[in-house]
Amino acid sequence: MATEHLTQDSIRSTPLSRMAELAGTGAKVGLNYLKYYGQRAVSPESASKALRDDLDDVNARAVYESFSKLKGGPLKLAQMLSIDENLLPPAYAAQFAQAQYSAPPLSWPLVRRTLEREFNQPVESLYDRFTPEAAHGASIGQVHVAYRDGQKLAVKVQYPGVAESMRSDLRVVKPIALQMLGLREVDIAHYFTEVETRLLEETNYVRELQQSREIASACSKLPNLRFPNFYPDRCSNRVLTMDWIDGLTLDRYAASDALQSERNRIGQILWDFYMHQIHGLKRFHADPHPGNFLVNADGQLCVLDFGCTRSITPEFYALQFAFLNPALLDSADELEAALRAMDVILPTDGPAQRQKVTHLARESIELLTRPFRAGRFDFTDPSFLRTMYEMGETNRQDRELLSLRGARGRAESVYINRAFFGLFSLLHRLRAEVETCGELSMQRHSSNQGPAQSFLKKGLG
Repeated sequence: MATEHLTQDSIRSTPLSRMAELAGTGAKVGLNYLKYYGQRAVSPESASKALRDDLDDVNARAVYESFSKLKGGPLKLAQMLSIDENLLPPAYAAQFAQAQYSAPPLSWPLVRRTLEREFNQPVESLYDRFTPEAAHGASIGQVHVAYRDGQKLAVKVQYPGVAESMRSDLRVVKPIALQMLGLREVDIAHYFTEVETRLLEETNYVRELQQSREIASACSKLPNLRFPNFYPDRCSNRVLTMDWIDGLTLDRYAASDALQSERNRIGQILWDFYMHQIHGLKRFHADPHPGNFLVNADGQLCVLDFGCTRSITPEFYALQFAFLNPALLDSADELEAALRAMDVILPTDGPAQRQKVTHLARESIELLTRPFRAGRFDFTDPSFLRTMYEMGETNRQDRELLSLRGARGRAESVYINRAFFGLFSLLHRLRAEVETCGELSMQRHSSNQGPAQSFLKKGLG
């Protein structure tokens, strides 16, 4: 039986009303913690895990319910966190996974009002036909089917008040997120600023239109990729009109009976797309969840939603991809120097702290560069992502690691790491085997050979 999604007839659109909703959710979470501590104090040690799981379940449902009603920054944050299954406790991961597809859409009167305010015309003048029910509801906006001159279109309409309240939303969401992740605000302020900047960019649909067209043009020579055409006369700060593309979202394609050869082919297209962006364009699609990719009937990989993109400066590119150099694993001095350059090791760190960080970095580099070292990598192997999850879970509970103070790492790494983790996760879902660093592959991805390309072309030793 299909799941029925109820529509919202209103959305809190003023910063004050949204702050009140989030503050109420924070209060619920706080009260649940007080109940938990009280129950734990009078319960045997053997019951502590069950009590904590119950706490996480109740809080996760309360947080997601609030985030999904408010949409915008809170729901986008849930969507981002859901990409990494190991970043959150299981109850939160399960709830937040809904953010990729299942946000309740807004009702037709609210959508009509937004369209007519943006273009100063009735909807009937903008499109020959417009479907009132949303085809998809997401974090920043929802998508409707429309027709114009016989062409089937996708019309993305931004939720009211999202852009204006993004900063205030994130300020109130921050303590809830810190509680979920077990982090200190002072240590991640630079990362939070980076996320805020990108989320604000996502509310600018004029920017998304420009990014979509530029990246599509720059990737036009990559085979078997498709991007939607846009219609600028029906686009604005809060509305985007583009071709409707039929196809299976990548997770549904992965769950189908597709042949292994086709899984490998689609996986290779996806890998080449990201390598071309990162190593060639130095600008990339930074929202790699499965709903942003379709496989159509022609076997093309269709790329959607360029609201979240990130450019890479030459200086950061050199520092980030220096970690692909196999010599770092053989030289403690070179590895420590690279970690210092990326602000992972801080000037205030003592010998024990440096040793701890270096040890964890060595383990992470060895794991995360396996696909590149292999030359051809089988993402079907469950041990790769499982080891990644287990390492993350171990680190999340490592008291010594959690005691390390200071703002570590470069803020620019947030989205490049998100892109690679998302890419690895998608390829694992596809159960694909792909060529990761062959000579021909690298020639496709970059017109100018930098340090990362030279390491990759040598096969990382």
